Amino acid sequence: MRDICSTDSSVCESQVGEPGSFSLPLSPSHKGGRFIRHVPNYLSFRKCFSMKKNLPLILMILACLGVTTWSLVNPLAYDVWFFEIAAGLIGVVALALTFQRFRFSNLAYFLICIHFIILAIAAKYTYAEMPLFNWLRDTFELSRNYYDRVGHFMQGFVPAIIAREIFIRTGVLKSGKMAGFICVCVCLAISAFWELLEWWVAVLFYPESGPEWLGMQGDMWDAQGDMMMALIGAILAILLLSRLHDRSMKKIVRGK
Repeated sequence: MRDICSTDSSVCESQVGEPGSFSLPLSPSHKGGRFIRHVPNYLSFRKCFSMKKNLPLILMILACLGVTTWSLVNPLAYDVWFFEIAAGLIGVVALALTFQRFRFSNLAYFLICIHFIILAIAAKYTYAEMPLFNWLRDTFELSRNYYDRVGHFMQGFVPAIIAREIFIRTGVLKSGKMAGFICVCVCLAISAFWELLEWWVAVLFYPESGPEWLGMQGDMWDAQGDMMMALIGAILAILLLSRLHDRSMKKIVRGK
């Protein structure tokens, strides 16, 4: 049994029964293009992956690296930068390491990339001082900078699709109302835990400036408002994107 990746001038071939090695054509002019070299286990890839299959992950990683580099240049505060972007960086690394075991849909990778960009912008400026939303606040005489609400909306919107994909493709749940309900509950739990995490960090490291560090902007109901935005984001993701998400997942199952 053989897996073959063909190009115009060469054939990349690996044989089952020889674990840890893959084959490279050394000379396109060789008869049949099948002069084979076996690569040692510690240097080899197990399969010849097509660019089409890897492209969503590659584009996501490049975009995340680019925006991370930009956000790292003169952020408002490096400790805030680290806290705000750490979870996103861990997530991207996890997605890269598990790509061959569980490849998410193209829709999921696109949404994750958008969410990461929002996190990186917050890491650079902080949620309370994002320039565009400062301008909106001043122009329309709003009570606060609302970029924080955008971030928490995405904290529900994107994880809802990620959770839905994991549940459905692993067979834990079937696509339907119950899957949607469970995904919304998961997102609300994530949002609540994040508020607890922010509280713990403020108490431990910023006991004298907790409200400022948390970006409450004088809003005593800031945590509740954040969780509400995550809940709204999760509900809208399930209602608006479920059909599109199903089609995107089917393409993965079919190997497209």
